[in-house]
Amino acid sequence: MALARRPFRAAVRVSVVAAAATGLLAPGVVVDRYGDTAAAVTAAAPEPVADWQHDRLASGVDLYQGVVSGRPGADHWTVTVRAGGAQLAARQDGEALAGRVRGAGFAPRVEPVSWPRGSDRTGVIGVRVRVGQYAARTDADAARKAIAAAGFDAVSEWTGADGVPGTGTARVKVAVIDPKRYRGALKGTYGKGVAGRETVSGMAAGGDALLAVNAGFFVMEGKDGVPGAAAGIAAYDGELQSAATGGRIAAVLRGDGLRPEFRKLGTDLRVGAGGASAVVDGINRVPGLVRNCGGVGGDAPTQRPQHDVTCTDPDEIVKFTDELGADTPAGDGVEAVLDAGGRVQELRPRGGAVPGGGSVLAGIGTGATWLRTHAKPGGTLKLRERILDERGRELELGPQDDIVNGGPELVRDGEIAVNYAADGIERAGDRSFAYIWGIKRNPRMLLGVDRQGRMLLVGADGRQPGHSDGFGLNEGAELMKSLGAVRAMALDGGGSVTMAVHGKVINSPSDGSERAVGDALLLTR
Repeated sequence: MALARRPFRAAVRVSVVAAAATGLLAPGVVVDRYGDTAAAVTAAAPEPVADWQHDRLASGVDLYQGVVSGRPGADHWTVTVRAGGAQLAARQDGEALAGRVRGAGFAPRVEPVSWPRGSDRTGVIGVRVRVGQYAARTDADAARKAIAAAGFDAVSEWTGADGVPGTGTARVKVAVIDPKRYRGALKGTYGKGVAGRETVSGMAAGGDALLAVNAGFFVMEGKDGVPGAAAGIAAYDGELQSAATGGRIAAVLRGDGLRPEFRKLGTDLRVGAGGASAVVDGINRVPGLVRNCGGVGGDAPTQRPQHDVTCTDPDEIVKFTDELGADTPAGDGVEAVLDAGGRVQELRPRGGAVPGGGSVLAGIGTGATWLRTHAKPGGTLKLRERILDERGRELELGPQDDIVNGGPELVRDGEIAVNYAADGIERAGDRSFAYIWGIKRNPRMLLGVDRQGRMLLVGADGRQPGHSDGFGLNEGAELMKSLGAVRAMALDGGGSVTMAVHGKVINSPSDGSERAVGDALLLTR
């Protein structure tokens, strides 16, 4: 896929409302309703999108829509033969699988897959075994059925999603927000409550947003925690609503939020009573379940970030805030109900309301034992919450500040910097996850800041063969760099990718309809 400029609809729409202002502009020069000339609008466009369809949403807010694509005819359907469900194998294992497929009467090929340029890793990650090249999916499906009938695990795939340079198509929306001109704000929101999922368009309509996009990773299913709650650090209006995921990248939105800070953050949470203290393992999640891992103290199988993995811990204390918007999860253990001053109102079984202005501490295992010993009704518990950057420095939040999670980091100091290992996208003993989730093309939502201090919100549709494949992580990083980004990160992707203008969805979500998500970024007026 080429990331050079490729017009989708080569037009610039500027609402002209006046002729030249006498004495201010040269004769014949016109301005739009925001006071900008057409020449100024064109000059401000990032070079890769200068010929794309352009809509000025407000003074300082420009939306560009276009397509980046590879060579015509480069993409086709094929059949991938898997071993134990894995898309990639070590070279020796791949060759052995290809030999068995060949022995069954088919003509397989073995294709190496390398780490993309700009990754923390180099070399070949593994090989894939494939059969055939087909113009239509129906032909690939017929071949897949024949291969499966011979005893192999096979799947039909569109090669435009592979991430191979010179292939693929991505339909892209690029919003450029200039904080020097725009008078609104970018705010994170969880909607009606931290628990529960809502659509981006619904949150946009409720917040009267000019522009809205999906934000961070979140819990989708009850087996992994509290559905809708963030799976990584999250704060809204200065209040921490979810703990960090082992130092993964996050966007800190201070004040009006138009100048994002990109930080790799951790959290240090503790509760104390009468000289005794204990670790608070998380906020607004099911005790014992750590979505995306990266927790503290005794988590299995690891305390390192592991994307789309739910780690476990039998001994935890978890805080619930009154923004939860639901009862706390029921289960074994005990809960201490606290008022706004930290005074213990009652000690109860797990599962119940969070008092307005107060909080609940839920304990399991040794965490429950600590609460039973120290959380005496009428006594006071002291909670301490610290957010730490990658150098261990404390990050303080003001009353209007937000944090949304995501990952991985894409651009640092103007250079591509994708670290698969640090963000838990590379898994030990599993070659396929980083390939499928990160190297292959998927829908992406990206956030960055360019050299002029302008914010970039970039959405790419994907998983729609023949329409839009999306980007691999490194391709997304290349696009952000080409747009002038000096810092950039990925937000939640896949079926969550949604961009709405005036509450109306303008992209094509890969689920076929808009997915309800955990939180959103709203550009408010």
